[in-house]
Amino acid sequence: MKNFDWTQFTRKMHIDAPIQKIYDAWSKPAEIERWFLKQACYFDKEEKLLSKNNHISEGLRYEWDWYLYDITEKGKIIFANQKDHIQFTFAGNCIVDITIKEFENGTIVTLKQKNIPTDDDSKCNIRLGCDSGCLFI
Repeated sequence: MKNFDWTQFTRKMHIDAPIQKIYDAWSKPAEIERWFLKQACYFDKEEKLLSKNNHISEGLRYEWDWYLYDITEKGKIIFANQKDHIQFTFAGNCIVDITIKEFENGTIVTLKQKNIPTDDDSKCNIRLGCDSGCLFI
């Protein structure tokens, strides 16, 4: 484990779907709830709840509830270009970067999580836990 990078990981997956459909799956609360989360709520600067069918945008705050865990993940949308790139905070100060690109009869989705702390709890729960939780990506 000497050369193991505890501070980040990357997952890539080829998906047989157009870029916009995949972007929607990550950027609309109603869509991300169909495949990933029990509940996804996004709030604007005035704490107004975003409609489940609207795309997310920079500056929104989110609260995610999981199916298997009794915790609410809170974070902020850093970047969302409305077509193929989303970036948000996760698990404290970690940054998740999602890019979507056309590739040979489909699309490649790349998820990179970085800025993972290197204390033992973060190594286990964030680095290893999030990486294994993203095996489907």
